[in-house]
Amino acid sequence: MKRKDFIILWWISLATTLLFFLFFSEERSLQSFGITFLISAMYSFLIGIGNGVSNELLNKKIPWAEKTTLRVIISIVCILVINFILVYICNYINFVMIQKVATTEQFFSGKYNFINWFMINIALLISAFLHARSFMEELKKSSKKEVVEQKLIAGSANAQLESLKNQLDPHFLFNSLNVLSSLIDENPEQAQKFTVSMSKIYRYVLEQKDKELVTIEDEVGFAQTYCNLLKTRFEDSVDFSFEVRQEDYKKYVVPLSLQLLLENCIKHNYATSSKPLQIKIFSEEGALCIENNLQEREQIKESSGIGLANIVQRYSLLTKKNVFIEKSVDFFKVKIPMLSDKVEIIQEVQEEEDASYAKAKKRMKEIKSFYANLISYCVIIPFLVILNLITSPKNLWFYWPMLGWGMGLISHGLSVFTIGKNWEEKKIKKLMNKS
Repeated sequence: MKRKDFIILWWISLATTLLFFLFFSEERSLQSFGITFLISAMYSFLIGIGNGVSNELLNKKIPWAEKTTLRVIISIVCILVINFILVYICNYINFVMIQKVATTEQFFSGKYNFINWFMINIALLISAFLHARSFMEELKKSSKKEVVEQKLIAGSANAQLESLKNQLDPHFLFNSLNVLSSLIDENPEQAQKFTVSMSKIYRYVLEQKDKELVTIEDEVGFAQTYCNLLKTRFEDSVDFSFEVRQEDYKKYVVPLSLQLLLENCIKHNYATSSKPLQIKIFSEEGALCIENNLQEREQIKESSGIGLANIVQRYSLLTKKNVFIEKSVDFFKVKIPMLSDKVEIIQEVQEEEDASYAKAKKRMKEIKSFYANLISYCVIIPFLVILNLITSPKNLWFYWPMLGWGMGLISHGLSVFTIGKNWEEKKIKKLMNKS
């Protein structure tokens, strides 16, 4: 327990002392005040420290944020057991050892059952309030921790995206130089043309690689230039066709995606004049597709995994839309999603954040409603008890509102922390995860 908790217990002891000394004490002397304060402090500190220590142990073993339902159940059991034991100990010390108004046999004979029951209820009210305050503090800590974690995740995602984009520059350069090296020996004139074309294409690579999205019009234009470059080397061994709809030209894809996929086709398939590799680029159902007839070659060395894997990872960091891969005996096809606008990515993130915020706001409203109910109960019921004992001590009616409201409070707490109104949503998520 912290220092402020002991200060709070001291103020509770003083307030309780003044209440009993002014309204229930027959002798108004300094000695009487001292004894009353001693008894009040004993109750406050024993019950307060007992509940505080148990709450701290539960926070370490079963945190509120991780296992809320289990924590609520165990907290209720601990509150009942600990307060029952502590109240009996305090009452025994008070009536048998300090005031000496009863013997041990009389105390346990049933004569003080009502007093014990009354004190246990008061202790339960205070303990429930302390546990509720502990839950709110843990909830705040958990929320702050979650915000920090989300910021770290976002920072990690941005760093990962930059790393993926930085792969493109050396990857394209090294592969192009390999092609150029082959052409120098085979056809020096074609190698010269290839060098000029490569410089233009490499300029585009440098311009676009740092962008998150480019228009399909720009990407297709670049892909056509790149295909002409490949034609320079492979001649009749490779055929290209472009059938992208004009209305899709203003949509967006990740930059250099077509170049990587074209390179992927060339790398994993053999191409000859008798059996040319046919590559088709077209739009279909909201996706930009690249398809080739399957003529797989044996891989001499392991693939670097930069091409297709790079595109898939970049899309996963930018949008929820997936890259689809289809492979059959005759063809290999990759479908990359077309985004209608650059704002679409921001909208997806915003919608997700808005939904999470609305859900969190609703949850917080339910929790605040419960604690408002609990605080009202802890304030009004003791007032009714005192009012009943002062006005008509022989006609005890306070336990009716105490029991009725208490049952309603328990039901409210169960609906918020255990059963709740979102059990259907949890069940649906569980079934979806299994599927």
